[in-house]
Amino acid sequence: MSGKAIRLSKIFPGGANTVIVAMDHGQTFGPMPGLVDFTAAAESLKEADAVLMAPQMIRFSGKLFEGKGSPALIARLNWNTVHCEPWHYREAHIVKAMSVEAAVAAGADLVLASLVLKTDSEEHDARNVEIFAGLAEESCRLGVPLIGEIFPAGDLRANSDEFHDYIKKTCRIACELGADAIKTFYTGERFAEVVQGVPIPVFALGAEKLASELDALTLAHKAVSAGARGVVFGRNVLQADNPTQFLRRLKNVVQRLMAPEVA
Repeated sequence: MSGKAIRLSKIFPGGANTVIVAMDHGQTFGPMPGLVDFTAAAESLKEADAVLMAPQMIRFSGKLFEGKGSPALIARLNWNTVHCEPWHYREAHIVKAMSVEAAVAAGADLVLASLVLKTDSEEHDARNVEIFAGLAEESCRLGVPLIGEIFPAGDLRANSDEFHDYIKKTCRIACELGADAIKTFYTGERFAEVVQGVPIPVFALGAEKLASELDALTLAHKAVSAGARGVVFGRNVLQADNPTQFLRRLKNVVQRLMAPEVA
């Protein structure tokens, strides 16, 4: 096995689907509900298969990553203005925030970088590709799996067909640029087309906090039923009434294929 394959396999317990919790929101949201006390939030996620965070916050993760059976650590490498939702940024300007080497030195098992295209500027798109491809080259050299995060710019999500087409095409582009897995939006009934379009694992993200736990579990169920190899949920876990309990319910749906209502 290659170094990438060894590290990537660790997020799939026994070959099952993966449940990843994202807690990197503070990079673009500041202190938000569920993440004000970062250490307490981190230590509630011991049962996750992997946790995504800003690498500079690893020092505040308490005992989350200590010992056998702890979650794998995924470090976000680039900073993207489109995630600055409180400030309503729309243009998706991306900068490299940390090298793969520095993230590995900080403890990362895997790394993640976002890619946004169709920004209405070919020059802007090319710059975003340049940053992503550079990080893919670094990760390949070090044998570290790179998760490509596919996000839209502007108001693309308002048009479901156009949004699905963008996600399907951009996921393939990220794969061809060197991604080893994909984190992206569940696009609805045609999501299987997204999965079929890439020869690498696809993880569905939870996006905004949904109205109920059942809604979040239903999204996860639909995604894995369409072929997703897992989910990356943030607010739906961190802002649950009981994050640890909801995480267990989510694992029942994603890994044991339990019906959401039963979970």
